Amino acid sequence: MTLKNQSNLLYGTKIYNHETKSIGLVIYTWDNTFWNSNGPVDVPFATCVDENGKKYNTAMDNITPIEE
Repeated sequence: MTLKNQSNLLYGTKIYNHETKSIGLVIYTWDNTFWNSNGPVDVPFATCVDENGKKYNTAMDNITPIEE
């Protein structure tokens, strides 16, 4: 799943965060690179803003877009 070039498409998308059980908005996406014994592993991440205006980072696997 490559999202590096799609951050402008996801900007402002309303999401549900399964970790915090809250609603927020995506403001940026990127691939976070981790190293393990097999080499680099890219994990897609998103920077989001919650209902209170607090910015946080989370893995894309933890969020789901909400359709209105």
